[in-house]
Amino acid sequence: MCGIVGYIGEKEIKKELIDGLRELEYRGYDSAGIAVMQEGHISAFKAVGKLANLEEKTKDFRTEGPGVGIGHTRWATHGKPTELNAHPHMGEYSYVVHNGIIENYREIKEMLEELGVRFLSQTDTEVIVHLFEKEAERHADLFSAFKATIDQLDGAYAVLLVTQKAPETVFFARKGSPMIVGRNREGEVFFASSDAPLIGEATEVAYMEDGTVGYATPEKIHTEPEELVFVPLAGDKLTAQKGGYRFFMEKEIYEQYDVIGDTMIGRVLDDDIVFEELDDAFLEGISRIKLCACGTSYHAALTSSYLFERMAKMSVNVEIASEFRYKEPLLTDDTLFVVISQSGETADTLEALRMAKEAGLKTLAVCNVDNSSIVRLADATILTRAGIEKGVASTKAFATQVMVLWMLTLFFARKRGTLTEKRIRDELRYMSYVPKVLQKSLEVHEKCKRLSKRYLHGHGFFFIGRDIFFPLALEGALKLKEISYLHAEGYPAGEMKHGPIALADAELFTIALMPKTLLYDKTKSNVEELSARDSTILAISPEMFDLADDFILTHPHKHPMLEFFEMMVVEQLLSMEIAIRMGNDVDMPRNLAKSVTVE
Repeated sequence: MCGIVGYIGEKEIKKELIDGLRELEYRGYDSAGIAVMQEGHISAFKAVGKLANLEEKTKDFRTEGPGVGIGHTRWATHGKPTELNAHPHMGEYSYVVHNGIIENYREIKEMLEELGVRFLSQTDTEVIVHLFEKEAERHADLFSAFKATIDQLDGAYAVLLVTQKAPETVFFARKGSPMIVGRNREGEVFFASSDAPLIGEATEVAYMEDGTVGYATPEKIHTEPEELVFVPLAGDKLTAQKGGYRFFMEKEIYEQYDVIGDTMIGRVLDDDIVFEELDDAFLEGISRIKLCACGTSYHAALTSSYLFERMAKMSVNVEIASEFRYKEPLLTDDTLFVVISQSGETADTLEALRMAKEAGLKTLAVCNVDNSSIVRLADATILTRAGIEKGVASTKAFATQVMVLWMLTLFFARKRGTLTEKRIRDELRYMSYVPKVLQKSLEVHEKCKRLSKRYLHGHGFFFIGRDIFFPLALEGALKLKEISYLHAEGYPAGEMKHGPIALADAELFTIALMPKTLLYDKTKSNVEELSARDSTILAISPEMFDLADDFILTHPHKHPMLEFFEMMVVEQLLSMEIAIRMGNDVDMPRNLAKSVTVE
């Protein structure tokens, strides 16, 4: 979710870069930096935290006349969020910014170190600038050196590079990570990773295709293998931030396969789980876990409780933070207290964390916002890296929370020796499939849109599931009632016969989560009971079910968590389409706020 900007022109370059980065804040970041070159001299500035910190560092820096500049907001993947790891990264006479992942950076780094190159950061990005400078020694012109550099990179990248050897030039390349170049009638050239920074600045833009490599000067923009196709730029900044989607919620549902990859980068390896945030000493003396959260985060916690007990063999309690605060809980020092929050400012969760700290417990935060109150208070933090989530009804934050907790389960299982090496490798392999599962799950969007018109009335919804699909049923019901204002409940499928089945009739809609990998026959039996009482059944399953009135067919999978993530997307899309059909603003549902900072 990092952001890139670049500029060639005669305006105040620092301001152009920082203003552009501000338009990318919605993507999420934990550090920022700029590099400005005028008359062959480069000035670079970096800061951890928000752009205000970078502005403070650059308050006495001014530019006049023509020059070039590049800027970046970073969400930490390789290496912690520090100034050294922030972009731009420097060589002897060049600077680079980069979005994406260089998969073969270790091999390149080792090769460069053997040649005497000294690295300052822990990032994959730094190899690009050093490799470029080595290639510049071998090639007659700098563009050839840049192309040779890009040819050696495996992975995804959007790259901007400036060098004192070409003081009016910005070199650029794109593969698998978005990059846009814009220009205007004044001869200015702009670069950005989305439309938003370019609106009001550029009059026309070109959306680079994968494999594009080129350079820009005040006089020309050169690209290979094909020339760029420029089109007029219109619209407003809010629309640009939405990326063409109707609502931020829709955009964030579609982003999930991308951000889940960010969540796993540097953590999920072929044969191990690595959390730089945790060391062995942190886990000493821990034999039980208490998970505490509110709302959607509570559902993520509840999901993980099944995983922790099943795989890590640890006793787990899940607490609703607003209840935990007032129940006079028993807290023992062998307990790891884990709080989960998207914003890191949730009042009830924050107060529960304070209680755990006062009781002397070790505390861990799973959070999306670095430098938030919860992150600052907890002993350790695992950031979910979901990027800024503007839709009030959480989608990608929930997905990344569940992924982090699944990863944490395996981390504990390995430390405790409760799973075989083969089982751990299998789990890691299935984890690596999740981004593709999330991408393929979007194929049902049109089906959800068509079905939504049949679910606008009635006296309520039951979302039902078993095991980890029970908390997913709770989350599906919460999504629907948050944005559609229809009554919905999540229920364990096996509990329907203990009272709720009295509500069953044709006007009761049952959304049945029927995974094939986990308790399918038991769940099927529960759905048959509801169908016999004339409830309207919408089955979500990889196997057709004759008694279902409506059916959303999911893909067959070999692991319950893969079915979980696919059904999660189906629930989100269905809830959103019902709410849109009812004429609601799904991004700003009534009576709700994104960060709940009151009791």
